[in-house]
Amino acid sequence: MVHQESIMTDWVLLGLIAALVVLLLLTIFGFVVYSGLFTEVVVSAGSPPVGNMTLAYKFRVGPYGESGQLFTDGCSISSKLCSIGVYYDNPHTVSPEKCRFAIGRILSEGDAKPSEEQIQRFQKYGFKIFSFPAPSHVVMATFPFTTPLSIHLAVNRVHPALDTYIKERKLCAHPRIEIYKQDRIYFVCPLARQGDFYVPEMKELERKSRAAAAVAEDAQTDITGVDTMSETSSISMEATTDSRDTSVATSILLPFPASRGREEADNRSEHSYSESGASGSSFEELDLEVAGDGEGAPGLLPDVGYVSNQEVTDKWTKEPIAAERGEE
Repeated sequence: MVHQESIMTDWVLLGLIAALVVLLLLTIFGFVVYSGLFTEVVVSAGSPPVGNMTLAYKFRVGPYGESGQLFTDGCSISSKLCSIGVYYDNPHTVSPEKCRFAIGRILSEGDAKPSEEQIQRFQKYGFKIFSFPAPSHVVMATFPFTTPLSIHLAVNRVHPALDTYIKERKLCAHPRIEIYKQDRIYFVCPLARQGDFYVPEMKELERKSRAAAAVAEDAQTDITGVDTMSETSSISMEATTDSRDTSVATSILLPFPASRGREEADNRSEHSYSESGASGSSFEELDLEVAGDGEGAPGLLPDVGYVSNQEVTDKWTKEPIAAERGEE
């Protein structure tokens, strides 16, 4: 009799343990679903979900995994502001130590101005102040921001969808901007005036890259005795002033050639985030396309590549050369 009661007690305990395991698994599954596991990723092109912004940021060159600490730094200074991340390189093709990004907090949007107190507080902890204009046309997508896991799900699901959309339409859309606003993550890729979204440190790296490329081509010309520099590769080192004062503190010098128009410089394929090889689709064509298929989500291919009609390259922006690697 005692033996039978002991057996029954063991079965009851096993049943309770099994029930707890099932409940735990269901809780985990529900948490993942709530984080956005089955959320449909819809990519579209058109007017941006945000306007002009003033942000406090820190710029880094290195693995994107280090961005988490920068997000934490910004949140520790002010938890009420929205976070923003700007990524300039494709981490799948550019080595981690060469990836360039800026992380920070949005101090103000639209016509609002950031308070001096906010600016001084962020500057005290090493943040810099910069302004982004309102982009005119963008490729964009959104994802729920309900738990910390939402960030990882969004990164793994939204970026491949953006890559496919941009590749199929041969657009020049860069850099990738992530805005964490309330319960949504906004992914924004400007289609025009991309240089306006380069923070000063990024512009300086680009200027050094162009200077090093010009020196290398001059050296090649001197060795061969033949001018090998074409019209498209010639670089004017004359500094040009930006058409607008994008910095709160000082005006910024653009690294673009003075001999070329701003539109050409901003839309050059070598700086394309998707590096599709050409920005072949015009805004007119894009508008017709959006009007024809709604959000533009149907027909996304599972193949996420970087194939172009021109020379194939798989970088969103060109790989930093010697000057950027500290070899100048």
